[in-house]
Amino acid sequence: MPAPTALLKQSTENPADNVPLPEPDREEEIMLDASQILTSDPNIVQPASDEAENSEMVVDEEGRPRFAPGKDVDPARRVETRKVPIPPHRMAPLKANWPKIYSPLVQHLKLQVRMNTKSKCVELRSSRFTESPGALQTGVDFVHAFALGFDVDDAVALLRVDELYIETFEIKDVKTLGNEHLSRAIGRIAGKDGKTKFAIENASRTRIVLADSKISILGSFKNIHIARESIVSLILGKPPGKVYNSLRTVSARMKERF
Repeated sequence: MPAPTALLKQSTENPADNVPLPEPDREEEIMLDASQILTSDPNIVQPASDEAENSEMVVDEEGRPRFAPGKDVDPARRVETRKVPIPPHRMAPLKANWPKIYSPLVQHLKLQVRMNTKSKCVELRSSRFTESPGALQTGVDFVHAFALGFDVDDAVALLRVDELYIETFEIKDVKTLGNEHLSRAIGRIAGKDGKTKFAIENASRTRIVLADSKISILGSFKNIHIARESIVSLILGKPPGKVYNSLRTVSARMKERF
């Protein structure tokens, strides 16, 4: 019976059997406190104590809590792109005045601009350097004003003054006129050598573009209303002399007001 005795010797001589069992005092030393883990690990966010919360809250005399003033946090801004179509008859003036157009858009509004000659449009895009959230819409209004026929110097006022708008309407919106009657109405609005249009602009402090039967007015809300009323009166057939008289009265009132 030699084999069983050999197996017994191997089992008794196994080193794992000779490892002493841990004592109770030793087990207590190995265990860690949970509070020590929370304070030692910097990645674990520790919950605020009730004393810290109470110390931060300040109550006024009426019992209302006072909070610390909020901090301005710069929100994440999206990169937006807008396209402004340019009519074919305004492409040549756009190329001629391009340095005057993109300079205020890039320097003042901090926008990215390019002229797309294939699609005949001006593309505007905001970037991380754009400071004002309404800069993109202001730039679109500026390019749109030039596309309608306004001069660059007049359209730049849209970038500098916030209270300027553009209103566009057609003669047929006021009154339906035929071929000859339509041309007469356009002639009454423009006047001889454009004198009537200039008189309305100077009296109402606006800028007017008369492109065929389409009329565009650039100015403040009240001034646009004055210019529109004069143009509507001319379309309906009112003599230019009476329109001049009403404009003189309005301009005198505006001078007294300012």
